[in-house]
Amino acid sequence: MSADPTDTQLLAAYDEQLREEADFDGALDVTRHGPLWLVRLTGGRGFVTYRRLEPAGASEVRELVAVAVAHFDTDGSVREIEWKSRGHDAAPGLEEALVAHGFQAEETESIMIGPLEGLVGDGRVPEGVRVRRATEEADVRAVSAMTDRAFGKEVDGSRADALVALLARDDGAQQWVAEVDGRPVSAGRLIPVVGTEFVGIWGGATLPEFRHRGIYRALTAARARAALESGYRYLHSDSSRFSRPILERSGLVAVSTTTPWVRRSGTPGR
Repeated sequence: MSADPTDTQLLAAYDEQLREEADFDGALDVTRHGPLWLVRLTGGRGFVTYRRLEPAGASEVRELVAVAVAHFDTDGSVREIEWKSRGHDAAPGLEEALVAHGFQAEETESIMIGPLEGLVGDGRVPEGVRVRRATEEADVRAVSAMTDRAFGKEVDGSRADALVALLARDDGAQQWVAEVDGRPVSAGRLIPVVGTEFVGIWGGATLPEFRHRGIYRALTAARARAALESGYRYLHSDSSRFSRPILERSGLVAVSTTTPWVRRSGTPGR
């Protein structure tokens, strides 16, 4: 990629380097069906990804959704399926097909990409805040529980199990946390994409009462420094409406959107 890539070049790099295999690092197993990758993850989760569906028409898209659902429904261990859609894809009838099979759309996020250097200089740690890596299992589980609460969800031990398993692989993934008086108030992961110039920043969450204080910005800067030290150049992140402005101020650009469509066990198709 050029020193100053255009938005079009960044989106092309995203499609070529950060989809398919890069989407399911750490999978328990993977099945290929046409353009789809059907991924079984820890914690009873299934995941569907692909690079592109075109030139499929609406009928072919409906068939692909049906195949994915049938695949995971035969596996009694999968309790939740996520279909990861992107706003720039050509996928006629996809939303209708997903709804028909019991999927529900979660919050649409912005796909942010840009150089890591822009995030490092804007990360002064606020007074009274400590930013560090979380490495011990009990520490990681406490961070996972805080993240659940920050997103307004019930604390789910299976998500903590998945995070512990991810970090135990010791392949570059890092969990970072910001603390106030020893209490985790913000957290996020750093996930290198092996074989590329990219790292991902994922799972960013801050408790509502600690937002707008610069804590998440400091947490992001710490992760960016760690990535630069490991030889990476670019960051990608699926960003909420809360984290997108922080990344934009640091030079990242929104190249598209992504929406997770989730189907939980016991949710019948309509």
